[in-house]
Amino acid sequence: MIVLTGLTAVAGGALVLRSFGPGYRIGRLLASTPTATFEEAEAIAAANRTAYVRVDGRLDSADDFPDEHDRPLVFRRQRLEAQRDGRWTRISEERQAVPFEIRDGLGVLAIDVDQLDAGLVVLPRESLGTAADAPGRVPDDLPPTTPVRLRIDQLSSVEHVTVLGVPRRRPDGATMLTAGLGRPLILSSLEHVEAMQLLAGGRRGRPLVALVLLAGGLALLALGLGWQVVRTVASAVVPTAVLAASPAPTALPGGDTRSAGAGPGLVGDPLAALGVVALVALLSVIVALAYVRLTADRQPEPPADDHAGRS
Repeated sequence: MIVLTGLTAVAGGALVLRSFGPGYRIGRLLASTPTATFEEAEAIAAANRTAYVRVDGRLDSADDFPDEHDRPLVFRRQRLEAQRDGRWTRISEERQAVPFEIRDGLGVLAIDVDQLDAGLVVLPRESLGTAADAPGRVPDDLPPTTPVRLRIDQLSSVEHVTVLGVPRRRPDGATMLTAGLGRPLILSSLEHVEAMQLLAGGRRGRPLVALVLLAGGLALLALGLGWQVVRTVASAVVPTAVLAASPAPTALPGGDTRSAGAGPGLVGDPLAALGVVALVALLSVIVALAYVRLTADRQPEPPADDHAGRS
């Protein structure tokens, strides 16, 4: 029962983590990817090896462009989204980018700009309104009262960033960080704690629930497995007393001697115990599903039709 309850708690914690969508995987990669120096990344690319590494450095570009506040930008993405059926759906996307790299001293690594998508972790700027506030930019069949938001993600050439990717040698001889090994190119301009909070949608309750379920489940698993080991060792070490058979015939009592007046059977009520275990498992799953449903992040979906434009 203890082991089954632990497994249920671990499954519930994993279910809560999965509810974060792509943010869970990006956060896990940010926390677990090994750090490499610029020299090590260059060596990986030169040897034509495939490795997913983390590199820290400062953004730089010779072709940056200014924003409305004259800040030198290397990347800017604007997404217009509408709220449909409780979810934010992407309507259009505009991107403006120039070739850029990260530097640290004399080390330089180019960034595969075309691969930047869900792995871009920056502090967004958002404007909320309705479809009536964006004439000509939303589909004609969208009701005027539909909530819409404009989200802007951008990178400045003076920011210190963390980049996760696979070093590759370009035809011109430069080393570039790009997606690979089934993992996305990730670029974060935030500190570790801030990035995790952003990826969690700003909610602290759901990560805490996942942590409690996972920690409690692993503790129960360790306790249950440890108890089974103790019982197995004890039964192998302690001898069982065996009485010799009596030559005189002995009448068998009616019923099981371990239960007054009852017929032969198992001690206690095993069916009730199994029912309690099944009930605990079912309740844990129901609670986890209900919590995820009530606090689900409203992640934007890909656009249903191609309204996206690039500049």
